[in-house]
Amino acid sequence: MLHPLPSSSPGQSLPSCRRFQLWVNTMANGKAIVFCFFVAFGGFLFGYDIGVISGCLIMPDFIERFGVQLPDGTWELDAHRQSIITSLLSAGTFVGALGQAFSSDRFGRRWSIFIWCAIFTVGVAIQTGTERSIAQISVGRFIAGLGVGAMSAIVPLYNGETAPKKIRGALLVLYQLQIIAGIFLSYILDFATHKIPGSASWRIPVGLQLLWGLILCSGIMFLPESPRYLLGQGREQEAREAISAVNGYPPNDPFVDDAIEELEVGIREENQGGKATWAECFSSRNKLWMRTGNGMMLQFIQQLNGQNFYYYYGDTFFKSAGTELSPYIIQIILGGVSFVGTVPALYLIETWGRRRSLLLGAFLEGSCSLIAGLVGHFTLAPVGTPKELLTPRNRAGGDVLIAFAVMHVFSFSIFWGPVPWVYLGESFPLRVRSKAIALGSATNWIWNFLLSFFAPRIAKDIGPLILLIFFGMLTFGFVYVWFCIPETKGLSLEEVDEMYRTNVKPWNSADWKPNEKHLAHGHHAEAGTPTEKPTITQNELVA
Repeated sequence: MLHPLPSSSPGQSLPSCRRFQLWVNTMANGKAIVFCFFVAFGGFLFGYDIGVISGCLIMPDFIERFGVQLPDGTWELDAHRQSIITSLLSAGTFVGALGQAFSSDRFGRRWSIFIWCAIFTVGVAIQTGTERSIAQISVGRFIAGLGVGAMSAIVPLYNGETAPKKIRGALLVLYQLQIIAGIFLSYILDFATHKIPGSASWRIPVGLQLLWGLILCSGIMFLPESPRYLLGQGREQEAREAISAVNGYPPNDPFVDDAIEELEVGIREENQGGKATWAECFSSRNKLWMRTGNGMMLQFIQQLNGQNFYYYYGDTFFKSAGTELSPYIIQIILGGVSFVGTVPALYLIETWGRRRSLLLGAFLEGSCSLIAGLVGHFTLAPVGTPKELLTPRNRAGGDVLIAFAVMHVFSFSIFWGPVPWVYLGESFPLRVRSKAIALGSATNWIWNFLLSFFAPRIAKDIGPLILLIFFGMLTFGFVYVWFCIPETKGLSLEEVDEMYRTNVKPWNSADWKPNEKHLAHGHHAEAGTPTEKPTITQNELVA
């Protein structure tokens, strides 16, 4: 967070030098935003890979190369092969999410991002070069998944340790925004290339991921390392330079001195008891078991609330709705709605807070799943019914199903899309942070794998009633958030520790305040953030 200036009296205009200092601080804050935004580009890689494969699954050349030939001479990419191609990415992400805990602590956050991004690029190259081997393209997706899964854990880790606390939630939302941007762009490119003859129809959108990987690999070398990580390794001078780079102060500025001193106090306390183990993530010390469990549970609920079903299989699922729109157009609509929905989350995450956003999101998404599932079950024609045989009731039911699917995805993008990642990035002390975040991210990916593998089989058997499974999960999610998830809006990472120590009830946590001693002396600091001084008044902002 930037070093605040003492407030002036109401109505008093700021001197020119004071306005200049405010402008300098604002620009420095912008520097932190740029750093975090670029690191969040790792989410773009994941989102693009999710979206691009869904379009490839219905491209004629892709089906002919990786499908099976039917007795009538046509080609089909059956549910089994779709599951293998789609789910192998998720299997890789599970392994990568756990593996990054070692690389993040051993090589640092920045170099770890570089390593896993390079692995992702290798996986994309294998996919792009595949001719007809379903085994090769599946292995390529698994290797790419290693990089995607690792970055899904490192990005919240890096942003949580680098971002100023008052905008940390918004900056962590950038990861979700990048995921959605990647999905949206992949849908557009799939639509643009799907009529190109031959393998270029799918090789072009798949191969473009090589460019995304090279961009991140190149740019990461210009970013600073996490100050918290550097101090934890005893590299004080480098930590000073990192704090200086993010906040725009010279390395020997008192601002940096205060930040170093306060962070060292927190690190010494966190490191008492020797090196952290995986088991410590579930210890009773400072309720780590509860915090780790909450992080994992939110990721579990996020995966089973229905949105990824639409992302992965929406194109094939909506065919049964009898719509006249191309599956590619429907996917573009879903991607555009997702992107638009994520933008207000940048604001709402810091105004409504994490807890209220999750509760409202569970209610809205659950309602959409219930209505779409029941309407689809009772009004849609059987899968494969020719369009000329569809009744007005069938078509009306299909329109309702698609409308509520769009509203479901929109609500997810505002609430359950970004908030679990924000919560994961700001809930743990430095001592176990990389391991706890790895467990949460791995939970996300193992359920992503199970969903992508089994969902087409389940949907084939029960049709739109699969949406009632998501309704049940969202109902459970509402109850779980109410009783178990505390509000962390506006708290430093160290103040989150204090809140858990006080045993505040989650439903009362929004009114909880750090103790006066903590506020007065700034016992701990945000990454690159010294003790807060009086904030700038509204008059100063408009002067």
